[in-house]
Amino acid sequence: MEKNSNVEEFIRKHPQWQSLLEELRDILRSSDLEETIKWGIPVYTLDGKNIVGIAAFKKHVALWFHQGALLEDKAGKLINAQQGKTQAQRQWRFEEGDQVDGELVLAYVNEATENQRQGESVKPVAKKSLSVPDELVDAFSGNIQLKSCFKKLAPYKQREYAEFISTAKREDTRARRLEKIIPMILDGTGLNDRYRC
Repeated sequence: MEKNSNVEEFIRKHPQWQSLLEELRDILRSSDLEETIKWGIPVYTLDGKNIVGIAAFKKHVALWFHQGALLEDKAGKLINAQQGKTQAQRQWRFEEGDQVDGELVLAYVNEATENQRQGESVKPVAKKSLSVPDELVDAFSGNIQLKSCFKKLAPYKQREYAEFISTAKREDTRARRLEKIIPMILDGTGLNDRYRC
C-alpha cells in the first residue's frame, strides 16, 4: 500500500500533468510489471530489473525506458536525452495536448519486458583512458605535490583538467590555462566545481 501512496503523492506533486500521469500509470499497471518508487519517481520492474519509469518536468512528461536503445521504435517516439552520454536509456516525451495511444505505449512496454526476459541489455562502454597533456606532465615533473594532488582527484575531474588544457589551440593559451588550474588542483578543487550544486 505504501508504494501506491508514494506514486499517488508523486502525481499530486505535478497537478498540471495529473491526468496524463494517471493515464500512463493505468497503462503501465495493466502490464506484467511491478510498480515501485525509485529516485522519487514511479518505476516499473520485472524481477527487480528496471524496465520503464515515469518522470514529470516543466514542459513534458516522459516515459524512461531503461534499455530503450534495444527497442525497435517503429513509431519513432524515442529520443536520447543526453546524446553522447546515455547509452541504453531512451525517453518518450508527452507534451501538453498530446494524445496517448495506450496500445502503442503498451506495445513498447511489452517489447521492453520481453527484452528483459530474454536477458538482452546494452553493455556499458568503458570510459576512455585519461590522456594527460604534455604541459601538465611537465608541471608534474617540477612539482611532486601537484602530481600527488592531481592523482587524488576523481577521474572525471582529472579528465576535465586534461581536456581544458588540450583543447586550447595556441601554446600561450595552454600556458595560461595551466597557470590558472595549478592552484585549483593543489586545493583539491575540480575545474567546474563552482557550477555544480
